[in-house]
Amino acid sequence: MLVGMTSLEDLVRLRRARDKMDRDYAQPLDVAALARFALMSPGHFSRSFRAAFGESPYSYLMTRRIERAMALLRIGELSVTDVCLAVGCSSLGTFSSRFTELVGESPSAYKARAEHADGAGVAPCIAKIHTRPVRHRQPS
Repeated sequence: MLVGMTSLEDLVRLRRARDKMDRDYAQPLDVAALARFALMSPGHFSRSFRAAFGESPYSYLMTRRIERAMALLRIGELSVTDVCLAVGCSSLGTFSSRFTELVGESPSAYKARAEHADGAGVAPCIAKIHTRPVRHRQPS
């Protein structure tokens, strides 16, 4: 049975790979390793992942990493460099560029703003919903 162009078995393996990215986002993960985990070739994995979830595996992983970075920066106990490394990014430049692309401001500016924001009394789950990075922003 096929769902779109992806088999049900492939969807199960893709979901497991996505769950692995959610769980192990701070670990070194690349498409080849994720494809092996999903028992697929890297090309088939990338095409199937995009078809199933609407974005590339790399894009999904970086969005998860940025989401976690936002939470760590709101707490304010780590430097931007430490947060970058804590979420599994090895390049501060790539981390900062992707953060700025997704969030709309640099990690340093986000951290400074979060330190001065009155977030007292806001549950972390609510803060996460309202500060989640959005890849495809609608024009204002």
